Amino acid sequence: MPKTTIPVCIIVENLPVPADRRVWQEARALTAAGYHVSIICPQGPGFQAARETLEGIDVYRHPVWEASGKLEYLVEYSWALAAEFVLALRVYARTRFRILQACNPPDTIFLIGLFFKLLGVRFIFDQHDPTPELYEARFSGNGFLYRVARFAERLTFRTADVAISTNDTLREIALVRGGVPPGRSFIVRGCPDLSSFPCRTPRPELKEGRTHMVLYLGRMGPQDGLDLLLRTIEHLVRKKGRRDTLFVLVGAGTELPRLKHRAVERDLDGFVRFTGALYGEPLLSYLATADVGVAPDPLNDLNDKLTMVKIFEYMAYKLPVVMYGLTEGRRSADGAAVYATANDPVDFGNEIAKLLDSPSLRHQMGAVGRSRIENGLNWDYQKEILVKAYRTALGRTSGPDPAPRSPF
Repeated sequence: MPKTTIPVCIIVENLPVPADRRVWQEARALTAAGYHVSIICPQGPGFQAARETLEGIDVYRHPVWEASGKLEYLVEYSWALAAEFVLALRVYARTRFRILQACNPPDTIFLIGLFFKLLGVRFIFDQHDPTPELYEARFSGNGFLYRVARFAERLTFRTADVAISTNDTLREIALVRGGVPPGRSFIVRGCPDLSSFPCRTPRPELKEGRTHMVLYLGRMGPQDGLDLLLRTIEHLVRKKGRRDTLFVLVGAGTELPRLKHRAVERDLDGFVRFTGALYGEPLLSYLATADVGVAPDPLNDLNDKLTMVKIFEYMAYKLPVVMYGLTEGRRSADGAAVYATANDPVDFGNEIAKLLDSPSLRHQMGAVGRSRIENGLNWDYQKEILVKAYRTALGRTSGPDPAPRSPF
């Protein structure tokens, strides 16, 4: 590698790369800025290779066991942490990386960061989710393991030389709960890279003869609101007689088998399509064809703090969005979305129907969303902040302002 290239390593446990679009965008931006990037991540469907180089980025993948219960998560995280540490040692032997970036959840990778700090490596914490709230949402409790999650979060922030957050709410957690100095805390939103979301011609055949398509895009975990969405679909089909709409659910996760079973059980399989995880052209084709994008994430202490990447992706394709009134969701979408009564699948369905029955309203809201993406909520804007965060971790002062703000 050229002498001017700075080697860095990113560890992400939640998704394989490049399926994790945020991490992949970060890696590409850092490569363009003169860093040599290595990524450690789990294997996943379509991404089974243990080692490959993509666009000059070295990707190392380890086997993973996706858990669903408390004890299973302990086993999963322990195994993943051990695998990540071994791979990090291998990457360090090859590159002598100077920065280690940890992407949560979980908040255990700081242990690897502590080890490499002994070797002079700087540690960046990229907080995707607040892990204590994630635990509480999944297991409805705040007992011993919840307190462990809070402790691990605090230690992660204390270990970090720089903290990156996806929105204002998470940055507040970094400042208040984590004690991160403001000058070392940055907001890097998970906005779409418009070069990766080119315009595509709609494919009407994907609607399978229906007039409309409603699209869900994202993970399918217990906190993502897919049960509520199935109840919404049932309301629209059974109560409203809505047989002109195909509901396409794109994504994978621990809930997918159960959701398929429930759709059949409720006799909705004629109206719902589960595609599994999609990338590239197949995904873009659905985004170009859909009429409405939905984000059924229920209102709770976790989701209210999160910025859902799917909302940005809908907006990039001029799709009006139906969602519940989450704080960060409203900040992201503003006039590009309609907001149903909290956790009410019937009202959620009524908002979908309102949009389906009004092409002019869909067009108006879609234009608002695209404008917000083009005028700040895009990766060209956000990647400059990422690069500044890296310069700060290295103790450099050149570059753009440390905390440029989106106009939104």
